[in-house]
Amino acid sequence: MLADIGLVAGLVLLIVLALRGVNILLAVLLSILLIGLTNQLALADVFLKFFPFGPSGAFSFAGNFLLLFLCGGLFGRVMAASHAAQGVAVGITERLGHHRALWIAMLVCAVLTYGGVVVFVVMFTMYPIGVTLMREANIPRRLYAAAIALGAGTFTMTALPGTPSIHNVIAARSLGTDLFAGGWYGLLAGVVMAVGGMWYLQWQWRRAQAQGEVYVANGKDEQMAALAPKEGTKLPGLLLSLTPIMVVLLTIMLPRMLSMAGVSAAWQDFANSQPVLWASFALLVGSLLCYVLFPSVRKDFVTSAGHGVDDAMLPLINTAAVIGFGGVVIQTEGFHAFAAWLLNLDISPLVSVLVSANLISGVTASASGGLQIFMSSLAPAYLEAGVSADVLHRLANLAAGGLDSLPHSGAVIALLTLMGLTHKEAYKDIFVVTVAIPLLAAVIAMLAALL
Repeated sequence: MLADIGLVAGLVLLIVLALRGVNILLAVLLSILLIGLTNQLALADVFLKFFPFGPSGAFSFAGNFLLLFLCGGLFGRVMAASHAAQGVAVGITERLGHHRALWIAMLVCAVLTYGGVVVFVVMFTMYPIGVTLMREANIPRRLYAAAIALGAGTFTMTALPGTPSIHNVIAARSLGTDLFAGGWYGLLAGVVMAVGGMWYLQWQWRRAQAQGEVYVANGKDEQMAALAPKEGTKLPGLLLSLTPIMVVLLTIMLPRMLSMAGVSAAWQDFANSQPVLWASFALLVGSLLCYVLFPSVRKDFVTSAGHGVDDAMLPLINTAAVIGFGGVVIQTEGFHAFAAWLLNLDISPLVSVLVSANLISGVTASASGGLQIFMSSLAPAYLEAGVSADVLHRLANLAAGGLDSLPHSGAVIALLTLMGLTHKEAYKDIFVVTVAIPLLAAVIAMLAALL
């Protein structure tokens, strides 16, 4: 009984500390200390074995995915330094108009994240642009924040096939699938998330206008506006700005396209068997292409590369810390009892996948963390139960992107902090577009797979 209470208390402590803005690594360390003491785990094992080096250990995860995070951070930084990211935003704005600012925010975030730019980099790229969009379209800050969350943290993260997102790569690496596995289910769920999320945001915007709710500037806006390209800066055109992103995606798609055309080569087997290295290579190619296409980035390319490494480290450490928390949790008897209960439920294995991946991601408040734990601890049992690896790949990804965005999520806290918002002001809208609608999309994809 004490062990189970301690397990729940450790989770509650992590949530409370995260909501209070405590550093996530410190919050995790305090939480696993509580879990270790109440579950009678040797503290040496908790801090020197399970947390850092276990199957779902923080350093185990960081070592496996360091290169992908670094290449993603590098690509995001050179896209920003070359003004290509801003070129995408401005180009789409010119074509759609400021009155479609919420669509613009979602689409630009979606293009950037689908191309491999790290979510945290997208947030920092979009906010300076968003200050102008919010002001000119008179959009309440909370809705713009939700539009960023919708575009950067939902359908491009877990649903759309081919993306070099960490979630897609985790599943491919664990199951031996490629980044396009279960693609049709992903496309179906992606449409539900994008259309449903934008319908909700447009409805909320109309309600806000009727109630007289408007854009209100704060100190954060002035700080972030200073990071936007100076007035008069010539931005690259939309097509040129999109070129590096398209090359990243085409590089990822190339092995499958050649296989479909009947062409085979030894390097294709390497690309399919090493999704981390191949996705990292694609991002590196995109970064080098930025160097070739945009003269503005050449003189400070090494500096930008260094900043890209810095951009990657905080998300990597935060994600690894949450995964390390899960690495301690899965050593407890309570977790094993919970896993056995899930696997023995008298329901379809696909329904069980949806429930279990969601709950684990909710506990860790991280889609990547929850997915990594799910793949290492539960996925083999579902494969043995007859679930196709391709279907498991996509459905587990979709499920992991549901409860991951609870209030203690590191990405949610980072977005609210960046935009100067509180949970009370903005979390309801973020919850609808990143939790409620993705859950619905995952259920629809599961039903399609069942049929």
